[in-house]
Amino acid sequence: MERERFVQLVKVEQESLRRFLFAMCCGNGCDADDIAQETLIKAYLSLDKYKEKDRFGSWLIKIAHNTFLDHRRRNCPMNELDAAERLASMSAADGKFEYQELHLALDMLSPKERSVMLLHYMQGYSVAEISEITDNSQSAVKKQLERGREHLKLKMKRR
Repeated sequence: MERERFVQLVKVEQESLRRFLFAMCCGNGCDADDIAQETLIKAYLSLDKYKEKDRFGSWLIKIAHNTFLDHRRRNCPMNELDAAERLASMSAADGKFEYQELHLALDMLSPKERSVMLLHYMQGYSVAEISEITDNSQSAVKKQLERGREHLKLKMKRR
């Protein structure tokens, strides 16, 4: 693939990529930007592995997903208690952080549950596509979606 074609495809997928990573990083724009930049570098350096028959957006999201997991492993992940304390201390009157409660609840999910929930409900990927992106079986993805819904429901009720 030529550089110009890569740039065109990235422009088409950039908003979707950014939205996915922003949600995966639970509203932390700095981390989302860092991971997005690292994702695009990895994608460009791996262009020889991209198959034209594949959907570029799915391929890019798969790289972003793996980059997020790598980033999460390298950095000390926030534990559930820290997230619960932040959720409890939030000011409901502060409209600037409209989705902060949801981001904090998402942050308390495991990275696997969070990623399948966001890929399915926010990005609109099918179970089969999520299976490819996350390198899990379709039954595992369905189970992660089921668990993610239950865990998210419980965490949002605590509020």
